[in-house]
Amino acid sequence: MGFFITLEGPEGSGKSTQAKMLVSYLEEKGYQCVLTREPGGTKIGETIREILLKHSPGPSIVTELFLYAAARRQHVDEIIRPALEADKIVICDRFADATVAYQGYGRDLDLEWIRQVNYLATDGLTPELTLLLDINPQAGMERALGGREPDRMEQEAISFHHRVREGYLELAQVESERIKIIKADRGKEEVHKDIRQYVDEALQR
Repeated sequence: MGFFITLEGPEGSGKSTQAKMLVSYLEEKGYQCVLTREPGGTKIGETIREILLKHSPGPSIVTELFLYAAARRQHVDEIIRPALEADKIVICDRFADATVAYQGYGRDLDLEWIRQVNYLATDGLTPELTLLLDINPQAGMERALGGREPDRMEQEAISFHHRVREGYLELAQVESERIKIIKADRGKEEVHKDIRQYVDEALQR
């Protein structure tokens, strides 16, 4: 069986950049890796991503939850589980923790309900290691936008993004063995160094 690593964090935390750097690092060490993202990763998932992030007006908050779940289940069935069964390392930019943080804490949907939806969406699959890139929401949003037009989620009030961050940090407290907090308000090489350390330790267990 392979190894499942996820990167999580608020907007502008640098997940996508760090995911790519991690893949390069692991491939240099001889590992076979699959880099993917949520929502997305599959043709169906990428279509749902467009609806979730670009479509205006957007879906209701409950519809939003189910769209993320639908994209995730397709992702697990089509990409993630087959790669793990082929003994590959899967590195995913966001996974089920994002739904807890964004739809649970951000949207204030019932957390137990989200837990049940996530279980169906993931088919019970949980990452071995989650790297939580933590950044202040104001700084993260400035970094994320960089002069471009914000997507639907980025357009939310800053109070929403503060709740998302709080959700992530509470998850990390509850699941400290799996979720490792990394300060993301630093240079990308400094962040990458911490990521390498956590990943190397996890792969040696």
